[in-house]
Amino acid sequence: MKKLSLLLLGIIILGACKSKPSAPKMIKLELSQVSPSQKNKAYELGKRVLNACNTSKFKQFTKEEATEKVIQNTTIEKLSSTCRKFSIKYGKFEDIRLVEVIKNNADESLIFRYKADYQRKFIQKELQVTMNKENKVAAIRSTDWSDVYAP
Repeated sequence: MKKLSLLLLGIIILGACKSKPSAPKMIKLELSQVSPSQKNKAYELGKRVLNACNTSKFKQFTKEEATEKVIQNTTIEKLSSTCRKFSIKYGKFEDIRLVEVIKNNADESLIFRYKADYQRKFIQKELQVTMNKENKVAAIRSTDWSDVYAP
C-alpha cells in the first residue's frame, strides 16, 4: 500500500510539473500573409545574386539591403567562383519562383524559398533568402530543392 501511494504521488508530481508546449520555432506562412514589398525585396536581391552569373557583374549590397556579414561574403570574387561551377553544371540562370515563406519565431526572420530555374533542367535548385526583422538580407543559400524545408 505504501509503495502504491508513493507511486501515485510521484505520478501526480510529474503531471503537475509538465511544462506547457512551446510555440514551434519555424512555421510556414501563407504567401498572402507576407507583404508584397517584402516578397519583392527578397526576390530582387536574390535574383541580383544569381543574375551575376549571367552578366559577370554584381552590384554590391548596401547597408540598407543586407547585414554586414552578407555584404562581406558576397564579393565578386566569391560569386565568380560559385558562378563558374553553376554555369558549367546547370547552364544559364533564368529566374526564381517563390514557393514558400518560413517564419523563424526565434529571431523573427523570414526565409523565402525559391525554385531556381536554369537552362539545364536535370535537377531543381533552391535559393533561400533570409530577411531579418529589419528587412535586410541576413543570409543567402543555394542548395538542391527539397519539398521539405531543412534548416
